[in-house]
Amino acid sequence: MREPRYPAARGAASRLEAHFAAEAGRAAAPPIEAAAIEALVDAAFWASLQREEGYAPEISLAFLPPDEAVRPLRLAPPLPLGPRGLSRLAPAVERPGIHLGVWRAAGELVVWGTTRVVPPYCFVLEVVAPGLLVVKHRVRDDSAKFRNVAVFQGDEVKILSREPTLAACDSRLLRPLLAPESGDGDSDLLLRLAVSMRAHGRGGTLLVVPSGSDAWRESIAQPIAYAVEPAFGELAELLREASPGDPDYAAVGRAVDALAGLTAVDGATLVTDRFELLAFGVKIARRDGRQRVERLSVSEPVEGAAAEVLAPLQLGGTRHNSAAQFAQDQKDAAALVASQDGRFTAFAWSEREGMVHAHRVETLLL
Repeated sequence: MREPRYPAARGAASRLEAHFAAEAGRAAAPPIEAAAIEALVDAAFWASLQREEGYAPEISLAFLPPDEAVRPLRLAPPLPLGPRGLSRLAPAVERPGIHLGVWRAAGELVVWGTTRVVPPYCFVLEVVAPGLLVVKHRVRDDSAKFRNVAVFQGDEVKILSREPTLAACDSRLLRPLLAPESGDGDSDLLLRLAVSMRAHGRGGTLLVVPSGSDAWRESIAQPIAYAVEPAFGELAELLREASPGDPDYAAVGRAVDALAGLTAVDGATLVTDRFELLAFGVKIARRDGRQRVERLSVSEPVEGAAAEVLAPLQLGGTRHNSAAQFAQDQKDAAALVASQDGRFTAFAWSEREGMVHAHRVETLLL
């Protein structure tokens, strides 16, 4: 294999090799060595900077031999792994769920074709945008969920770690977002809403409050411009009725996008922990008699990242400040904020720290 030209590929390869080696006993995914990781990341990075008829490539690479793939589409002959070849194939494989299979042939890495199914813990590398790559793997056989392992963005590499984030999280509402592979059923919805909120690119705030309580009204300015009466519970109902193999499961995705779309309206969107829509376009107000939030703890689920204590305005603008205030005043609720630049922050009260904890989680949503 040729020498990588993308320095970040070499810097992270051994750490990623160790991660996938540690997971090797949990599934039958083929092992991957550091040299192969370097070559894959290098080729994908330079491919991400190419243009094919004016479009940036969006591709997914899976390190998997064709004989272990389910219904593989095989190319004859296989193509050498390289940026130009990947960018030329991109228009054919940009739809979600299609992976370009990569394996060894005559001592070289080649693209042998495509597959729609990869085994758990198989090394998958996704080109998200120019200069932005995500390493991920499926979490188990009976789940379609992928867990992000690392994010390459320009010369910066972030290796993700769940444990420190979960240790700092007191909020039951946020645990499905911080460790999505640990939940079942409708716990998946918060993650999907966050991804959809981030995708519309306009920024927005989602407030999640306990069902059966009206305490949240003390933190909302009156009158509410867009109140929903009765509460709209289509999303939770659809999820209970559907399964991943059911045609109606697509309706869950449409309902998620519709609800996330409301967060683009100026103000916050308010839902219960059962994902019933209560209002949108609401203005957050400081609860009577409560102190203004002056500091909060900020962490990111990345190896080596230590929590910091900051003023809310050091984290962001009005949305972040008001969301932090809401989380301080409504200690059993949570607030999620999507920024227009792609950052995503989840706020909740931490009893352990005695302050609001802000979780920077955009690396989980790519």
